[in-house]
Amino acid sequence: MSNGKPETFVQDLPTLDGDVVLPGREGYDAARSLWNAMVDRRPAVIVRCASRDDVAAAVRLARDHGLEIGVKCGGHSVVGHAVPEGGLMIDLSRMSAVTVDPTARRARVQGGALLGALDRATGPHGLATTAGNVSHTGVGGLALGGGMGWLARQHGLTCDNVESFEVVTADGETVVASTSENSELFWGLRGGGGNFGVVTEFAFRLHPVAGRTFVVDHGFALDDAVQAMKVWRDLNEVAPRQATFTASVTTVAGRPRVGLGFVWVGDPAGARDLQRELGALGTPTDRSVAERSYVDLQRVDDTDQRHRLRRYWKGHYLRALPDDAIEAFLLRGTPDGSGDLIPNASLQAYGGAIADVGDDETAFSHRDALVEFVSASRWDDLAEDDGRFAAARRYAATIEPYASGAYVNALTDEGRAGVRRAYPAHTLARLTALKDGWDPDNVFHLNHNIAPSAA
Repeated sequence: MSNGKPETFVQDLPTLDGDVVLPGREGYDAARSLWNAMVDRRPAVIVRCASRDDVAAAVRLARDHGLEIGVKCGGHSVVGHAVPEGGLMIDLSRMSAVTVDPTARRARVQGGALLGALDRATGPHGLATTAGNVSHTGVGGLALGGGMGWLARQHGLTCDNVESFEVVTADGETVVASTSENSELFWGLRGGGGNFGVVTEFAFRLHPVAGRTFVVDHGFALDDAVQAMKVWRDLNEVAPRQATFTASVTTVAGRPRVGLGFVWVGDPAGARDLQRELGALGTPTDRSVAERSYVDLQRVDDTDQRHRLRRYWKGHYLRALPDDAIEAFLLRGTPDGSGDLIPNASLQAYGGAIADVGDDETAFSHRDALVEFVSASRWDDLAEDDGRFAAARRYAATIEPYASGAYVNALTDEGRAGVRRAYPAHTLARLTALKDGWDPDNVFHLNHNIAPSAA
């Protein structure tokens, strides 16, 4: 870091459309706070950018003064990459505009927009693109890592629906990446994370979203869940693309509860037919069917995923779900599926349009995944930190023998080992070559980092 005082070196900034916030000033603590309450770092400078020129100026300032760069959009990174201790944080929250062309079925989305803003802008036109399941998540982080959502089995991942990126590079220049311009960078930005620049605008392809959505959930006690989940697995193998099968294991009133069902976006008749097929799971302890608009579906988890709780998670991809993996999923790293501090977990089905895209068409990997596994803990007592971490790691270790890799957006503190799990060797080599060309000094390293060859 530069030895100069922030008040001195921010004088090197040109006139901004946004503003600068320094330690001790109004708005500083709010700007540096993130979704995960465990992250409590203090950047030397926060530049609240309002234009791509602001972003470029902030990048150049950081390079000139040897400051680490963090980029904040939604701030949902579990490990808090957005906030550099003693560095420069580029806050994109003022760059949140979404413009929709319903005739062309296109949306232009600024780099600081949240998923809810995208859904609210496209919804009145009966359009949407694949986006994640929590509306206060940032579009940027989701799309750059891949982007799973309830439309993915019909229309591909979020990154599959990007038509172009506007990017501020490590030297402070602005470029466009698409199939016709900087095509290799376009490849790498679709799954390679924030390693190659700061995306200031996305252009997304949109799709008609017809009908209502249905969330169908059948609850089972642990003793009955193994057989029910085997049937759920078999139904998932032949499910229509409008259905995304889901499974969960949680603790309710001190006892394990297993939820098996699906989320449906499309013709209601198909949802009703599939719901009847779930009768083969057996007799549940409870069941629910929730019908919502698509926009409401997209924010249904907002409260559970609210800000300022302490959080930790682990994730895997699985190409198959053998009986032993089902048992491991249900037991959560314990002898009997219960215990203090153990995380909740979920499975979400892949396949469909996700797998239609060739392995080498984007940097996103593991398109052959059957399901994504995530175990997630949230709590508010810092005295529980070590126990929560240990339980999550123990649980994930029981699933790892069946895993085929990991989703880069689900990585936490795995470091380079995690990056190697997120990308197969040939993809990682190609990403490294791209890093060599666009960021050889590893300016953008506060991420799940793809280091340049010289590092």
